[in-house]
Amino acid sequence: MTQAISAPLRAVTVGEGLAVLIARPGPLELSDLFERGAGGAEANVAVVLAQLGVSAGWLSRVGDDGFGRYLVTQLAASGVDVGAVTVDPERPTGLYVKERGGGSDAAEDLPARASRMHYYRAGSAASALSPADLATPAARALLDHADLVHFTGITPALSASASALTHTLLTRPRHGTLVSFDLNYRPALWGSRLDCAADDLAAHIRGADVVLLGADEAADLFGTGDPAELRATFPEPAQLVVKNDRHSVTGFDGDTAIEVPALTLDITERIGAGDAFAGGYLAALLHGADPRTRLRYGHLCAAAALTAPGDAAKLPPAQELRRLAALPEAAWAALRYPRVMDGTIES
Repeated sequence: MTQAISAPLRAVTVGEGLAVLIARPGPLELSDLFERGAGGAEANVAVVLAQLGVSAGWLSRVGDDGFGRYLVTQLAASGVDVGAVTVDPERPTGLYVKERGGGSDAAEDLPARASRMHYYRAGSAASALSPADLATPAARALLDHADLVHFTGITPALSASASALTHTLLTRPRHGTLVSFDLNYRPALWGSRLDCAADDLAAHIRGADVVLLGADEAADLFGTGDPAELRATFPEPAQLVVKNDRHSVTGFDGDTAIEVPALTLDITERIGAGDAFAGGYLAALLHGADPRTRLRYGHLCAAAALTAPGDAAKLPPAQELRRLAALPEAAWAALRYPRVMDGTIES
């Protein structure tokens, strides 16, 4: 692909991108119009990184179709290097339809502000990701100049070949490059391989330098969502971030634990919030921020996603994010998003 940016890359995300069709609120069968969007965990993270001043590239596969061209164009327009995206002439670009609740009395309707995903990704171009995709000249150029490589548990769930790719990312010579892994456990994606998911994902956690996971998904996989117990189970990553629930996150930097509460806000939609948190945290890490500031950047970026209907968060200006992330504890606890965007702190 063309459209690569020229600045040296600091981060590379690896995984599937998806075209998104967003229905009007209400039962899906009654939606006459669908808004088009771009999604996919690693693609979302790359967009957040680019907004936060991190030169980011996205390594993936798309189909030779309109949705694939749309995804590549959208990522490039967001400042993400797409030079290592391979066009697959045989397999389609993955797609999902987002059903949005209208809160009506219709039996098929979801509650207002709720959403449900309908995925059409079986046999997608990205499901054919394999270690060979890391060996192309474009991929090597990205990976060899990256300070950080990020992927999620969605990628190894796509196929055995995609799992081989992520294991290769964990074992290839790093030369100082950090590997970041977001658990993102999706049982339905594992299919006939579900029985091996816990062991496979645990190996990814142990092999990464930075790990993000939700307490609920960790409890499903490993029998506990307690941050201290998870740290004892997984001492290997230098940084382990546990999203306890919607109200706080505990970050371990070595043996030191810091808990930072989330912002008060009115949720529009939850989709994409975890990706935005990861992007904010990783950007702050690459910019040299301390652990508390990293977690606050994660919360601020997640809040931007939670208060918007799309998958990719549109962030406040950089100077506003810096100001908010540096607030004293009492002022941080009093923040209400999005009122913070006009400089107002609402208690």
